[in-house]
Amino acid sequence: MTEDSGTGPQVRGAHWYDADAGPLVRPYAMTGGRTKPGPSNVRFDLIALVVVDDSPHGAAEESLLGPEHRALLSLCRCETQSVAELAADADLPVGVVRVLLGDLLEAGHVRVSRPVPPAQLPDEQILREVIDGLRAL
Repeated sequence: MTEDSGTGPQVRGAHWYDADAGPLVRPYAMTGGRTKPGPSNVRFDLIALVVVDDSPHGAAEESLLGPEHRALLSLCRCETQSVAELAADADLPVGVVRVLLGDLLEAGHVRVSRPVPPAQLPDEQILREVIDGLRAL
């Protein structure tokens, strides 16, 4: 420990953040220590699309949500976004966004459309033949 000009003892290596750094909230605090989205353990792919559910939710019900939940909802209201886009726009780790989206999904605030599994996508050769056929027109 060291003394710092009358401000009291300080631990060596401790970092202090000033007002310019903004609030520092650890990811586990945003998710309540959870690492999996909800009791159903839904897995959100990075390219899964998130849409705000059309059913009306009261302002009182939405006010019970945390600030990060409300931020994700406002981002989804502007346009449909993928999980990766939401994480980038909200400046949150993807794992945190997945947990928060699980909360919103279980509360009925959002709907998620999952990507088509690769096994169900059309064969590349078929797509090339379609393109060649369109070019021949």
